[in-house]
Amino acid sequence: MTVPRHVVVVGGSIAALTVVNTLRGEGFEGRVTMLGEEPVPPYTRVPLSKGVLAGRQPPEDTELGAPPADVELCLGVRATGLDPRSRTVRTTRGDMPYDGLVIASGARARRLGVPGHPMSREVVLRSRTDGLHLRDRLSHASSVLVVGGGFLGMEIASTCRGLGKRVTVVDIAPPLDALTGPYVGALVRQAAERAGCRIVVAEGVTLVGAPAPCALVTADGRRFEADVVVTAAGDVPNVEWLAGSGLRVGRGVHVDARCRAAPGIVAVGDVAASSHPGSPAMTRIPTWTNAVEQARIAALALLHGDDAPMYRPSRYGWTEQFGWDLKMAGDPAPAGVPTVLDGDPMTGRALLAWPDARAPRTVMAINHPTPPARLKRLVRAV
Repeated sequence: MTVPRHVVVVGGSIAALTVVNTLRGEGFEGRVTMLGEEPVPPYTRVPLSKGVLAGRQPPEDTELGAPPADVELCLGVRATGLDPRSRTVRTTRGDMPYDGLVIASGARARRLGVPGHPMSREVVLRSRTDGLHLRDRLSHASSVLVVGGGFLGMEIASTCRGLGKRVTVVDIAPPLDALTGPYVGALVRQAAERAGCRIVVAEGVTLVGAPAPCALVTADGRRFEADVVVTAAGDVPNVEWLAGSGLRVGRGVHVDARCRAAPGIVAVGDVAASSHPGSPAMTRIPTWTNAVEQARIAALALLHGDDAPMYRPSRYGWTEQFGWDLKMAGDPAPAGVPTVLDGDPMTGRALLAWPDARAPRTVMAINHPTPPARLKRLVRAV
């Protein structure tokens, strides 16, 4: 294969930065250009729902560090189109030629209302700007509704309770069950309720209420009001700019086992969709760890083609909420009662495995010192 001379990276996230650092670490000496839509250098979103939202951590602390000095970083530039035939990315600052392309355009927060509509007063938390906006809204609020009970929604709820706000979490299923499974999900929900967080399971949520307070109504007629409504109901991959490019785009940019979407083009992070052993459907894994691990493989694929290793996701993730530090690796939503490898989950400190210790497909550490690398090894040893 021909090694590219000019790699263009569309995105300014941890995935984009990891690709750039890997390229340089592998000795790539060609031109590299990063196009970041936001006006700030690459940063991590992890603290936005925790320290930044609580006011304990300045937003500048989220910055990941500058890319190598010989990398051209273009901030405030959005990709608007792609022509793989001419190898050109169309942007808000004109056309950008490439011979190696990294699609790391990420995803945006899913909204239940219509942005800009006077009846839609929901707040989302995706970007650093979102975090600062929500933090400002909370300074004038006494009550919060969080729509969505995944990691992000429950982290926001935990932070808001720590700030003394009245908090209600509404979801169509018991919060966290789709990620941690019902056993651990129930334990975390109990901790949340002990901390004063109300949890509501309801179908058919509709946002109403303008100008204020904000409110939502469930399909069975229940109404919940709060000073602030935060939607944490998943994300939507940013693929619209790829319309007409010929790339396979469904629930993300379809990539192969080496993160390749087309000759000379790779996709990584929240925007990339791929299939994995045991899961033939094209799916995205929108986690920090996946973005980093995938980006390293994608960079190697640009440089080495079929000689690059194939990507095998560790499916590692973590969350901190309501006094729980939870780390997990392997298949999400394990069913049944786990095998206790160490500790006691009833005391809030344990190392757990599903379905058993001999062939674990999922391992979780609850307030347990097991490092992430060991969790991944426990699952990969199967």
